Amino acid sequence: MHAATHVLILGGTTEARRLAAALVDGPLAGGVRVTTSLAGRVARPVLPPGEVRIGGFGGAQGLAQWLRAHQVDVLIDATHPFAGTISFNAATAAGMAHVPLLALRRPGWVPGDGDDWHSAGSLQEAAALLPDLGRRVFLTTGRMGLAAFADLADLWFLMRSVDAPEGPCPPRMEVLLDRGPFTLEGERALLREHRIDVVVTKDSGGAATAPKLTAAREAGVPVVVVRRPAAPAGVPVADGPEQAVRWLAEHMGGAFLTEA
Repeated sequence: MHAATHVLILGGTTEARRLAAALVDGPLAGGVRVTTSLAGRVARPVLPPGEVRIGGFGGAQGLAQWLRAHQVDVLIDATHPFAGTISFNAATAAGMAHVPLLALRRPGWVPGDGDDWHSAGSLQEAAALLPDLGRRVFLTTGRMGLAAFADLADLWFLMRSVDAPEGPCPPRMEVLLDRGPFTLEGERALLREHRIDVVVTKDSGGAATAPKLTAAREAGVPVVVVRRPAAPAGVPVADGPEQAVRWLAEHMGGAFLTEA
């Protein structure tokens, strides 16, 4: 009987939790040991199956040391598409520790007929677009980075995030603490009740927060979409947990599938 393959998932996303569940309870169960690492930025995270560690690694060097010390065989980066620093640290650390790396990235959103989308390369660019688009802003970019909007004193913001914001914020802002997935009916009501005339979002992809885009299209509300940062070059990418499981099975030679 071979030793279980130790898989470290850099998590914090719905896809990371689904992947952990698929590895713990799916066809590779018994052949893999799953550890999910959470950054600790959310006060009450939804914990995935398997082992869990919370906190940073101390950069690429610290992650590489952790991979070696805990005999990690495969590293899967399933962090948020905008968690750019950890993705580059993961690529560097995987190379240092000689551990294969897979990136799990949900596909980005694509505008459809009737969408009024405005692309921005950063939160600062998004903030610069707002005065020409609306006065009542639904801000769904998370609690980090609100300083980019802090000088827009003439605009009113509804800011939705899992945890309360910290640091500089727009002076006219209401905070809505909530966690997805969100329904289309709920997003329609939110836009209507708060008289929202412009939405700001990151291109996070996925279905959990996509209903706001449909609600905005129906209401004729423009959406400022912050583009994803560049991803590390040369890292194989899976677009969902199922594809990641297949990649892992193929990478390990299919041994666990035959023994399951």
